[in-house]
Amino acid sequence: MNDTVLIAGAGHAGFQVAVSLRQAKYAGRIALINDEKHLPYQRPPLSKAYLKSGGDPNSLMFRPEKFFQDQAIELISDRMVSIDREGRKLLLASGTAIEYGHLVLATGARNRMLDVPNASLPDVLYLRTLDESEVLRQRMPDRKHVVVIGAGFIGLEFAATARAKGLEVDVVELAPRVMARVVTPEISSYFHDRHTEAGIRMHYGVRATEIAAEGSRVTGVVLSNGHTLPCDLVVVGVGVIPNVEIAAAAGLPTAAGIIVDQQLLTSDPHISAIGDCALFDSVRFGETMRVESVQNATDQARCVAARLTGDAKPYDGYPWFWSDQGDDKLQIVGLTAGFDQVVIRGSVAERSFSAFCYKAGKLIGIESVNRAADHVFGRKILPLDKSVTPEQAADLGFDLKKAAA
Repeated sequence: MNDTVLIAGAGHAGFQVAVSLRQAKYAGRIALINDEKHLPYQRPPLSKAYLKSGGDPNSLMFRPEKFFQDQAIELISDRMVSIDREGRKLLLASGTAIEYGHLVLATGARNRMLDVPNASLPDVLYLRTLDESEVLRQRMPDRKHVVVIGAGFIGLEFAATARAKGLEVDVVELAPRVMARVVTPEISSYFHDRHTEAGIRMHYGVRATEIAAEGSRVTGVVLSNGHTLPCDLVVVGVGVIPNVEIAAAAGLPTAAGIIVDQQLLTSDPHISAIGDCALFDSVRFGETMRVESVQNATDQARCVAARLTGDAKPYDGYPWFWSDQGDDKLQIVGLTAGFDQVVIRGSVAERSFSAFCYKAGKLIGIESVNRAADHVFGRKILPLDKSVTPEQAADLGFDLKKAAA
């Protein structure tokens, strides 16, 4: 029997599967397919700390190369091109075919590309990989004015970093507020104010229709309202697309992700899928979902590693997220879509508050700004299906720590 666990993708999810398997004393072969030239690395600092630093890639690596050697985790620098399910082989771009006992698809997601005229010019950039972050880091000192397209986490993190480095910054967002897809209006309002106070100009309800240029040089971004924002650099953050094409070509069911069951197995019992690429059947929330977060990637990886070492359980991770924007830290626990009541705890004026989100009187999530204790509280009680009343949440005299005990 082939005991090779082959992991396609060396991001947070892929790396964690390999580590968790060895921690669980898995004795078989573990091979990690890495389609980037770097050792497996952390992505969250790419839009913040790395751009501010001297650009040391080693500061981002999960572990040094010796760790992989000591743990007998093979790093294969190559790219998956197809899956032979019948022969249980993975074909790589180099022409190599590797047999597997179990295949873990941790293929992640890729940038959604801007589809407007001149979007392929050299100064229209994206920010998801280390190489993309390094290009931006080197380009920024020679640029004066950047237009950021998209006011999600990545766009706003970069915007704050660019402004702190002295660039003029405009942010273009089709929605009526920042981070509209993931946070309450109260949180959006706070971050709008913080970014505008820093000198960032926000443009809502419009989209980019063209990149203005002179030859190959970017000169501005044309908006759907007819205005043009002058700039010499454009950074695009309009979401991602899960990498499902190879799985689909192999006959695995896909939709808004690679479809997996509650244990993160595809329709093929020899193939799992985890992380940003996986559309999973959530036992906790009672629906299928795809979650883009470090927490989801690492927790799903641990779940699959446990199953492969004899401890099969449904995936039951509880989602949490964070975003560092300028001097502010946003932390979110839970999925707050569908909330019908928001209660503020703390002080917006003092830049330390949380939005407790309720649905039909039940707490479903907490969005915290510079208030880590509330976030920790939420991570303790929400997975246990516990709640506090809106009145208790609003009362600073109510001891959340005791309530979580």
